[in-house]
Amino acid sequence: MYKRILVALDHSSLRTPLMDKAMSVAKAMSADLMLVRVLSAYEDGSPGLPVRAYHSYYPISDSAAWDTYQKRWETYEQEGIVELRQFAADAMTQGVKTEFTQVAGDPGRVICDIAQTWNADLVIVGSRGRSGLSEFFLGSVSNYVMHHATCSVLVAHGLIDEAPASAQDTQSEVQTAADAVN
Repeated sequence: MYKRILVALDHSSLRTPLMDKAMSVAKAMSADLMLVRVLSAYEDGSPGLPVRAYHSYYPISDSAAWDTYQKRWETYEQEGIVELRQFAADAMTQGVKTEFTQVAGDPGRVICDIAQTWNADLVIVGSRGRSGLSEFFLGSVSNYVMHHATCSVLVAHGLIDEAPASAQDTQSEVQTAADAVN
């Protein structure tokens, strides 16, 4: 039985269905949730990496570009916090004890580190279905977490087309996944 479930959320279209899945699991297991959002320059909606010309003829324009980037990053951070607060509030109104955190860094590593320090029993991550060259070049957060987490990992596939599951179905699905891992 899982009592501490970490849910890795990003800015993709999978975040709401993933949160719905996590809520089903948490309710079925009477578990606490930790919502984690890792800010990454490579995530959809991110301002990306700053571009600075170190040999700029016009240092003022370089400074203006940096200031613009910093403002975009701050907006990106604030949007993430607002979304996490909303997800946490929704979970708490449904009776699930929930906390959240947002950290910048490498998503796979940060998720695994937080799961270990928070003593998570289960990590739930979504999968975008990357394979082949796109996974090789872009990486797969779910793949990294599956191979490096110190607890069980549930990778939720096909979240967009999935119908809501009953608590009984969710509990048996999680138990089946746990049996496969152990």
